[in-house]
Amino acid sequence: MTDIPKIQVREIRFSILPTQTRFPFRYGIAAMTEAPHWFVRCELEVNGEMAVGLASEGLPPKWFTKNGDTSFEEDDYPGMKRVIVQAAAFAKAIDEPLSFFDFWQALKRQQDQWAVREAIPPLLAQLGTALMERAVLDALSRFLERPLHCLVADNVLGVRLGEVHSELEGVKMAKAFGRAPLASVCARHTVGLADPLTDSDISESERIDDGLPHSLVSNIHHYGLTHFKLKLCGDLETDRDRLRELTALFALEAPENYRVTIDGNEQYSNVEAFRDHFLEHAADSEIAPIFDHLIFVEQPIHRDHALSDAVRAGFENWKNAPPVIIDESDSSVGSLSRALELGYAGTSHKNCKGIVKSLANRVLLDQVGGVMSAEDIANLGPVALLQDLAMVALLQIDHVERNGHHYFAGLSMYPDSLQGATLAAHPDLYATSEKEFPALRITDGRISLNSINVAPFGVGLEVACFDKVGRLEVTGSTR
Repeated sequence: MTDIPKIQVREIRFSILPTQTRFPFRYGIAAMTEAPHWFVRCELEVNGEMAVGLASEGLPPKWFTKNGDTSFEEDDYPGMKRVIVQAAAFAKAIDEPLSFFDFWQALKRQQDQWAVREAIPPLLAQLGTALMERAVLDALSRFLERPLHCLVADNVLGVRLGEVHSELEGVKMAKAFGRAPLASVCARHTVGLADPLTDSDISESERIDDGLPHSLVSNIHHYGLTHFKLKLCGDLETDRDRLRELTALFALEAPENYRVTIDGNEQYSNVEAFRDHFLEHAADSEIAPIFDHLIFVEQPIHRDHALSDAVRAGFENWKNAPPVIIDESDSSVGSLSRALELGYAGTSHKNCKGIVKSLANRVLLDQVGGVMSAEDIANLGPVALLQDLAMVALLQIDHVERNGHHYFAGLSMYPDSLQGATLAAHPDLYATSEKEFPALRITDGRISLNSINVAPFGVGLEVACFDKVGRLEVTGSTR
């Protein structure tokens, strides 16, 4: 039997790096032009010895809480900061050595109870839990000098799947995750609602001189893209015009076997409203060809209604519906089971929604033949992106939404020393761009995961490389 190490958090510190997008990324009700990127540094005691780990997260507007009546500065960011700081306080307050899984359970229980008392949405609350979970996991992986897939398959983390989903009682981690991690993954390119489709759509004042592709067509040619994510705004005419343009463009510029997913962006109040739009688009001769390439639809129903009883009848009455998955509605460990009962096909993986939860969700979906996607709003390397890709490789998800490299200029926001260290540690993942900064390497539409799969939790850089990245954050009160 594998020894399960006991861990205890001793210290957590934060630093923040301001980041700016290359051009605005419009999704749903938000348009992101900048975002704070938080780094979490965790000092962990493992079986009486000290280890240090990292996690990071870009904090985008209007994803964790979609309130169009407030600003990022007055609502979104203070709320995200609050849940992160509170989760750190709970993590440090756990006063006994525990297995990783038991630590996660204790942290999650306290964060969830606090969030209920404070009327904080579950999706937002679990951001804090997930960041602490990842920082601790990184420290443990570094201490044991073993990559993520080995820790999971050998159940060094002590995970008991039946305590996450009761349906998984007795399922062994070795059986569920015994396969080798994926060696590469398809990059599924997000086409933002305002992204230019061709170079001619870009005015002189909007042109970017950073050596990276800007328009959709230039991205297809530069990276050899084969997979795409298309966003809907919920307005029938606007979406119709955009889908017509995209269908024609893909016919000319994309490979013959290209694949697409559609993101409904929570723009519909019920299944029937989305079905009416979907069927009207599918019946349009200028759009219909794109539906031959559809893999699934992501979260069309607003989170306030997506898991309501009425959804069941909506899916039952829709014959030949496409696979529809949840994303923002996957806000607790019970969300997937509820979604499957209602007729959804599956859920998404995002590291910001939790590591243990995704492991259990993967096993549950394997049992029922469901869909697990991999999505991200704007992950940046060389921590958040790499840890996310390590999970994607472990979870056997063959295509992943990747847009951080599209909306941000590679690793140009980091010190030269960190850029160089990343290129040295991950030469298959990053290459020196035309403007001399590391940029994500995508070849024939695929991202290599080889260096990620041999590194502790995906990141092959020393923690000390990040000591001077961003400004130190004084956590202040968690009340």
